Amino acid sequence: QVQLVESGGGAVQPGGSLTLSCAASGSIFAIYAMGWYRQAPEKQRELVAAITRGRSSIKKYADSVKGRFTISIDNAKNTVYLQMNSLKPEDTAVYYCNGGSTFVAMGPWWGQGTQVTVSS
Repeated sequence: QVQLVESGGGAVQPGGSLTLSCAASGSIFAIYAMGWYRQAPEKQRELVAAITRGRSSIKKYADSVKGRFTISIDNAKNTVYLQMNSLKPEDTAVYYCNGGSTFVAMGPWWGQGTQVTVSS
């Protein structure tokens, strides 16, 4: 089993920044990739960014966040980060950490979610 625990959500004004963290524990060896998804009210959950574990990480981003968000991983701490800059009201959502054994699809393990609200 894998446990994912997120932190770092909150409320921020447009143009502001937040950093989300997700710490993994348990059967870490089973995780090949970790990512962040988000779900706004009455919308489907969507991929924000993902990254592979290991020495040479591969990253991917949703078009809507490219140039504003940065995903990174600390393999020693089994923690993935999402640095979010230039936040917009449309970034408001519950952000979920995800882990799995493949980079091309969402994995089976989820965190509890953390709310990000961008509003003036």
